[in-house]
Amino acid sequence: MSLIKSISGFRGTIGGKPGDNLTPIDAVKFAAAYGTWLKNQSSQSEYKVIIGRDARISGQMISQLVCSTLQGLGINVVDLGLSTTPTVEVMVTHLNADGGIILTASHNPKEWNALKLLNAKGEFVSSEDGAQILSFVDKDEYTFAEVDHLGTYETFDDGIDLHIDKILALPLVDAEAIKKKNFKVAIDAVNSTGGIAIPKLLERLGVTYYGMYCEPNGQFPHNPEPLKEHLGDICKKVIEEGADFGVVVDPDVDRLAIIDEKGEMFGEEYTLVAIADYVLSKTPSATVSNLSSSRALRDVTERYNQNYSPSAVGEVNVVVEMKNVNAKIGGEGNGGIIYPELHYGRDSLVGIALFLTQLAEQEITVSELRKTYPAYYMAKKKIELTPEINVDELLVKIQDVYKNEQINTVDGVKIDFPTEWVHLRKSNTEPIIRIYTESTSEENANKLADKMIESIKNII
Repeated sequence: MSLIKSISGFRGTIGGKPGDNLTPIDAVKFAAAYGTWLKNQSSQSEYKVIIGRDARISGQMISQLVCSTLQGLGINVVDLGLSTTPTVEVMVTHLNADGGIILTASHNPKEWNALKLLNAKGEFVSSEDGAQILSFVDKDEYTFAEVDHLGTYETFDDGIDLHIDKILALPLVDAEAIKKKNFKVAIDAVNSTGGIAIPKLLERLGVTYYGMYCEPNGQFPHNPEPLKEHLGDICKKVIEEGADFGVVVDPDVDRLAIIDEKGEMFGEEYTLVAIADYVLSKTPSATVSNLSSSRALRDVTERYNQNYSPSAVGEVNVVVEMKNVNAKIGGEGNGGIIYPELHYGRDSLVGIALFLTQLAEQEITVSELRKTYPAYYMAKKKIELTPEINVDELLVKIQDVYKNEQINTVDGVKIDFPTEWVHLRKSNTEPIIRIYTESTSEENANKLADKMIESIKNII
């Protein structure tokens, strides 16, 4: 069982002892730290925070604790109830709130939950703000409101519908073109809130859908991370129903994986690649993804004579870099689409709408579309080190070994070779180095990873 406190939020497993796991006491402390930080940002008389949660079993309990704690601090709460991460982000600005908290452990199994923290822009708090919030947790000093100044509580049930309204109003989403194609789509929503939001979106777009695991009861029917080894059922469903493609999301609906009409994985790295291709064809701009994402995005971006810019790993870092280079599309290779025309956050719903428009416009199957992009293959490995080894010094030595190659040290060490790359990152919680590689075949990607492991062992 675990409890992880970081600058991006707090996550842990339910049950056990306070300080070791995400217990009710810990949920209250974390909510109080966030609320205290929020009130320290200004001297206004009232504050409003948006709360939403995925469908995991512990969600209602944690939500009640968080909402009551914020009220106890004198902060008004608007509770969206069952929602999606991107919906909460959009509603922070739509409802003119001062911040938001999303109760979700994303792709983690059902025993996990988390508080993901948003600022007044509906974006994840910065590393600086996250550090301040963490300091309040450690101090454990909170001042709660007196009875006449407690915060109010209200529910708001229209968040997902309003989110979809905003998606359909986007210039690059052509609802009429989509409706004319009579698409058929299979859905795996892992029994969470994607089972509410995605059918609503597809209905508005005139798309016939075949849902599986769309009951938002938090009983995940398989590992909720949308990876190939977990998605056998939806692959079969696509073929059985003769669907044009399948969509898979994680419990909070910020990661999107696509299955082609043959029941084969489109490749989660290629969700962003395809949607970026469509967006760039209409609105050329720079693109951004993190250093561990596929080179295919860079290749597609350069087709449009635009610049690709890498960021450190983490959604906050991607967003910062997108703003720096004014990118109109970006995200992460795990199926996270960030389309700032709507908002700066990973959003599977806008990803689905843009992907459908792309298919409608090009009159192409999903498998044919995939063949238009470079074929890259990734490997992900790690090497365990003894605690006394200085990982930072080790990474510096690796840089020296490969000093004649193109090296990026924004986040760990990334070494770009002519046809492949390797990204080495140290873990923040244990003495290991994570090794990500990409090459022109699965065999070559694994060979490169093994080569890096040998290089590290030779240095130690």
